[in-house]
Formats: sequence, C-alpha cells, structure tokens
Amino acid sequence: MDLTRPTAPAPYDLLPETASFEVTSESFAEGETLSDAQVFDDWGFTGDNRSPQLTWRGAPEGTKSFAISCFDPDAPTPAGFWHWTVVGIPAGTTSLPEGAGAEGGAHLPQGAFMTVTDYGSKAFGGAAPPQGDIAHRYVFAVHALDTADLGIADSVSCTVAAFNYLQHTIGRAVITGTYRA
Repeated sequence: MDLTRPTAPAPYDLLPETASFEVTSESFAEGETLSDAQVFDDWGFTGDNRSPQLTWRGAPEGTKSFAISCFDPDAPTPAGFWHWTVVGIPAGTTSLPEGAGAEGGAHLPQGAFMTVTDYGSKAFGGAAPPQGDIAHRYVFAVHALDTADLGIADSVSCTVAAFNYLQHTIGRAVITGTYRA
C-alpha cells in the first residue's frame, strides 16, 4: 500500500456551507484514534463493532429532525465508504448512547431507523482500513434537518439517504476519529 497517496477532501468541504453546531463523544475526542469498541468485527478485525456515544448542542432554530452518518473518505474506492446512517431522529434528541447502532435499532429514539451501509447491513459498521494503509478518517456528522420525514425507507443505501438529507440540512456538527490497521 502506498502510504503517501493523497487523501480525499473531507466529505462536507465541497458542499454548500450551512450553520454549524457542536458534537462531542465520550467514546473518542476530535482527531483521536478510535478504540477497539469502534472497530469492525470481521475481515480479520476483532473489534466490538459498537457505534460511539454522541452528544450534540446548539442546533439551529427550525430543526425538525436529525440524521447521523459515519463516512470514511480515505477508503480505497472512488466513492469512500459509508459505515453508518441513522435518519428520523426527533428534534428533541441531543444524544445517542454507545452501541445505539446495533442491528435492530433497539437503542435508537422512536421513529429513527438505519439505512443500508456499504457493509450491506442496517447497523453501525466499525473501522476496517486495509492492512498497512494510511490512517483513515471516520467522519461522524450530525445533520440538523428542516423536515421530520425524508420520505425514504430503511432499504435505501447510505448514499441515497445522504442525497435526501443533504437537501434538507440547515446545520451540521462533525467529529472525526482515525484508525490505522
């Protein structure tokens, strides 16, 4: 693997600007390496495949719901790699516990659901960069939306979900962790 290869831009740098607000995590700090709890549990990895705890504050007025995503722009594909998307999070919600991304969504707020990741599951899929590759960035974003209903089903891909929620995003909070195998 070429450890000097250029990296893709951060996923939201090329989109129209929007209001910002704050997201933090008890599971990792901005720019820190993700723990084994947030690492995939297959493909030669032995992590816990558990979504991190997230707390956000300061969403813009007019927020009617939230969407949360985790994207790896450094995956060696032309389109990065989607690790997680949750939509339909009620506007009054300000945090998700660690493990909220478990299959079945039992720890998600009522009405929220996960879409299909690039792993092919409706659950959080942890970090799994190719062995020896550069440290990958895992960009967790909380999107404040101007609608409570995106009109999509849980069967859509994270890319289709993003196409829909980005048209309704009025604010965004981002925290990025890294991981290298």
